[in-house]
Amino acid sequence: MWAAIAVSAVIGYLIGSIQWGIVIGRATRGVDIRDYGSGATGTTNVIRTSGAKAGALAMILDIAKGIVPVYLGFAIAMLFGVDAHDDQAWAAAACAFAAVVGHCWPLYYGFRGGKAVATGFGAALAMNPLAALALLPVAAVIVGVTRIMSVMTIAMSPILAALFVVLAALDISPWAWAAYAVPTAAIIVFRHRANIERLIAGTEPRIGKGGDKKAADFAATGAAEPVQPRT
Repeated sequence: MWAAIAVSAVIGYLIGSIQWGIVIGRATRGVDIRDYGSGATGTTNVIRTSGAKAGALAMILDIAKGIVPVYLGFAIAMLFGVDAHDDQAWAAAACAFAAVVGHCWPLYYGFRGGKAVATGFGAALAMNPLAALALLPVAAVIVGVTRIMSVMTIAMSPILAALFVVLAALDISPWAWAAYAVPTAAIIVFRHRANIERLIAGTEPRIGKGGDKKAADFAATGAAEPVQPRT
């Protein structure tokens, strides 16, 4: 089983290192979105820099980047002769968690990535669709009320992790899912530490705002520098 987990982790990290936000930013605007807005590579910053349609595409691809490793981990476990579903789940969890790590610290892009919200959710969706989808209305209400995406992600990641722990304790889902969700939530919150500082300072931008600022100036009040169109 350990060999399956190790192989799954390596493959998951390589998959997670694919930064769809960077690819889309370069294709649509001819820029590296890490130089603008929050400097992250996820959906929110793609919306800020490249528009809603580009952001939706980035979100779909990043969610898929979380879903695929779960099923791939199961397949790898079976190739290594792991028969029990709960044992296979550990390989799937390792593959998914490594994809989250790869998204945050990507091998192909100088270890400067995103915050793994969509990728982390995609993996949770593959692990337990009902649990993941059940929290979407709560997330939608938070976003609708605050119009600040980071508030939703900072709140929902630990809630989802706690739910997975409860489900595992009740023997409803494997402990591997809880083992995935808890450190993933910790990483997501850690990656939002600059957002937390801006929320406290009252400078966190609302959805669709802030993409015209260089990442270095994002938290400051200085003049914005517009994103240049693709040439």
